[in-house]
Amino acid sequence: MLARVHACEVVGLDGCIIDVEVDFNPRAGVPSFTIVGLADTAVRESRERVRAAIKNSGLQFPNKGYVVNLSPADIPKHSTAYDLAVAVGVLASTDQIPLNALDKTLFIGELSLDGSVRHVSGTLAMALTAQEQGFTRMYVAPADAPQAALIDGIEVYPVPSLGYLVEHLYGLQPIPRFDRSALSLDGNIPLTAVDFADIRGQETVKRALEIAAGGNHNVLMNGAPGSGKTLLARAMPGIMPALSFDEALEVTRIYSVADLLPPDEALMRQRPFRAPHYTVSQPGLVGGGSIPKPGEVTLAHRGVLFLDEAAEFSSKTLEALRQPIEDKVVTISRARGSLTYPANFLLVMAMNPCPCGYFGDALKPCTCTPAMIQRYQSRLSGPLLDRIDLYLDVRRVDYDKLLGNEKAESSAAIRARVEKARAIQRTRFEGMKGVFANADMTVTDIERFCVVTPEAKTLLDSAIRRLQLSARVYHRILKVSRTIADLGGSERIEVTHVAEAVQYRQRPIPVQ
Repeated sequence: MLARVHACEVVGLDGCIIDVEVDFNPRAGVPSFTIVGLADTAVRESRERVRAAIKNSGLQFPNKGYVVNLSPADIPKHSTAYDLAVAVGVLASTDQIPLNALDKTLFIGELSLDGSVRHVSGTLAMALTAQEQGFTRMYVAPADAPQAALIDGIEVYPVPSLGYLVEHLYGLQPIPRFDRSALSLDGNIPLTAVDFADIRGQETVKRALEIAAGGNHNVLMNGAPGSGKTLLARAMPGIMPALSFDEALEVTRIYSVADLLPPDEALMRQRPFRAPHYTVSQPGLVGGGSIPKPGEVTLAHRGVLFLDEAAEFSSKTLEALRQPIEDKVVTISRARGSLTYPANFLLVMAMNPCPCGYFGDALKPCTCTPAMIQRYQSRLSGPLLDRIDLYLDVRRVDYDKLLGNEKAESSAAIRARVEKARAIQRTRFEGMKGVFANADMTVTDIERFCVVTPEAKTLLDSAIRRLQLSARVYHRILKVSRTIADLGGSERIEVTHVAEAVQYRQRPIPVQ
């Protein structure tokens, strides 16, 4: 008897419906259990898990001939998520499950030998695909039910074990449908570990980081060890605007596929903050591997990617950032095809001015030669630096400020201004695909939305010629000026907005 069950394979960040066809031959002379359809080792091993799970659930597993076909057969199958679908297919083909219970239904889950259903990665991507393909029900592990329930139009049933599922399908002991109203979908931002109120001094740098958060602009902080670069960067999540539900769903989808969702958290509410070590490989940063997986640039999508000690990263790894910064996506090509992952992040880099770290420092002398300093600073190439919007010179904080009791402005107060500026941008770019903040604007968008006063245009033209800046930098200055104007509630870009944007384009501590 032939039974057809539906499962799903995640390809990149998208799901692909897989038909699990199980053919049972009761007259087979030699017992066999064959899985075909480009299945890898993890999928082929499901034969033993399915066999044990069925027997240990008190169900029958006739020791005859089984052929399981995973269709389409040209798509590689890597996940253990097929276990439940294969088991249901075996039971249906042996008349232990009613066939009419399989229509428009997705079965997702890994099986333990005792028949219990375990968590798998990518459930949210599978639920989105199920909705798009017109499926109405999903049976998943209890741990994965909250993710699947985020998608409207799908009835989600948390299946504790294979035995419970069979009783449910026969109507003997119904499994309660997961209640979507139990999910916490509010927009509250969790408290971060670092508050700007706890960082003494650095008012100029804090202002620049507010601008960066207000328009999603890239930042490079240059300063001596101990000046507070890392602390300032780690305070950035506290001033970033809250994720909209669509953005949160987008981020959660990535983390679901990467199997990095925090425990007991179905929907990510805080923007990601990723800080890979400088020894990270190029595939680790931008994604890749024999089975391509999202890299740090994708895990930082809609959030912050912080590269501490940026000059210590390999030049090959840093240069790989150029395309994602510009295109907001990263494409990974392999022999079987290409995958495109989103990579719209705010880049924050921090570096020392020289190998010893004290070039230009007021307290400690530098021990590096001019050639050493030049080589160190040139580890960040010109094309990469062109993609930075704000250069910040982070100086040591005076001891008087460190020892004082005066509290600085809190992250909540700064975030309120950032939220207001982002609200202006959402209204401005409403209906425009791929443009969410000022940093996302194309050249055409800049001409349309960056209206500059004559005095500001004169100042901008003078700065471009004097500093010999490229066309890319010219457009980035306009984007930053637009954000400064938004933070100030101005419709036009005034001369003060351009002047502040231009001052952030000068690289700090030049080599002498």
